[in-house]
This record gives sequence, structure tokens and C-alpha cells, in this order.
Amino acid sequence: MAEPIQFKIYTMAEMMAMDRTPEILFWVGCAGSFDQRAQSITKAFVKILNKANVDFAVLGTEESCTGDPARRAGNEFIFQMKAAENIQTLNAYGIKRIVTACPHCFNTLKNEYPELGGNFEVIHHTVFLQGLLDSGKISIEGGAYKGKKITYHDSCYLGRANDIYEAPRKLIMALDAALVEMPRSRKNGFCCGAGGAQVFKDAEPGRKEVYMERADEAIATGSSIIAAACPFCMIMLESGIKEQDQADNIKVLDIAELIANAQDL
Repeated sequence: MAEPIQFKIYTMAEMMAMDRTPEILFWVGCAGSFDQRAQSITKAFVKILNKANVDFAVLGTEESCTGDPARRAGNEFIFQMKAAENIQTLNAYGIKRIVTACPHCFNTLKNEYPELGGNFEVIHHTVFLQGLLDSGKISIEGGAYKGKKITYHDSCYLGRANDIYEAPRKLIMALDAALVEMPRSRKNGFCCGAGGAQVFKDAEPGRKEVYMERADEAIATGSSIIAAACPFCMIMLESGIKEQDQADNIKVLDIAELIANAQDL
């Protein structure tokens, strides 16, 4: 097994003190910062960035929620307050490029901040990783995933909202894995049940939980791995897999985790 990579994560404040400007700002997001399961996505992505010698920084304690859940839940005042705070911080540091592993943060920063004065190049981590692969800064070998059946769940905010379908799939294929599509995929993808701030509220009456419906579709593909590109999707799908007593047979992993594991980082 390879020796673990030792790395240092600099904040923008530390970068400024060193008179340095990073290539990208890694926007971690609330889930990637505070949810124990989603923290593993953050760690995996940081390991890849270090392996590829990408010069990056984070905001650290200066990063706040984008305001996405507040806006989806109908509290426009809170959204605009959070957005104004973040835009002021980002502009003060002269941030130009932002990479995030959360499609919710991605969509809000990219499509909703400009009207409030926040104009940045915002990149989802799967697209950024695809760029690293294409440029030769990282190489991906299947390893434990070679020949494994992997199905990919399209995040609503990544897929239908922003037309990003290919990058995650190309990265899975680079693992020499067998990509198995669910019947509802790409533009016809099915929500995990977390979007629109639904993850923070009780379920409404219905015949079946949305996340259970999606988990059943994933299980039906016969895949041993469900790949996700959103921390909220991952949380919901893992819940569905556990409720179907399939947690020992099927793993839900973010694209960054798959790549980091394949590289033994």
C-alpha cells in the first residue's frame, strides 16, 4: 500500500499573508464541512488535488452557506443575506475560479450569484477532475473497480439544471468499470428526494419515499456500487440501501472517492 500523502490545506487568509494567489478556491459547502459521511468526499478531493499539484485554498471559517436551502424553502431574505456576505468575502479576495463538490452550491454560485454581483467561474468537481485527467495531471487505473458494475445517479442540480452528464460517466469509464445505466437517467433522471430543501423537512403523504424509489432502481441494475456526484444524493441513496438491507452488498461512493481509492490515496 502506498504511503499516505501528507498535505497542507491553506485558507485564503493564509494565502494572502504569503502574497500568493491560488489557482482555484475549493468551496467545501455545508455538507462537505459538517456531515461526517460527506466529509470523506472533501478529503478524497483534497487528496487528488494534492496528488495533481493543484494550487488551491479554502475559505475555512469565512465560508458560509450559499443560501440555497433558504431560497428553496421560500425564505428569500435569508438567501440574499447569505449571498451578499459570501459575495463580499469572495470579491474581497479577488476570487475568479471556484470548484465545489456540491451541485447545490455549484448551481447557486454559478447561476444565482451573478444577479447579486457575484461573477465567478464555477466548476463542479467532476468537470474539474475530467480536466485533470485529460491534461495528464492525474491518471486513473481501475484497480479494485476494474470490471465492477457501477451505476451512476444524476443529481438534479448537476444534470437537468446544468446539463452536466458526461464528465462523471467518463471518469467512471476511466476506472475500467462497467457502467450500467438506470432506466431513468440523464435528462430523464429521477430525484433522490433531497433537493428543494426537502432533505430538511418531513416527508409529505404518498405511496413511497422518493429516495426508496430511486434506491430500488439502483439495486435493480445489479451494480455493486452506486456512484454519486452530490453529497445530498449520497446521503439519501445510502439511506435507501440500508433500509433495503443491502448495505453489505452495495456501496454508495462519490466520484472523487472512487478516483482516490483507485489511486490508493
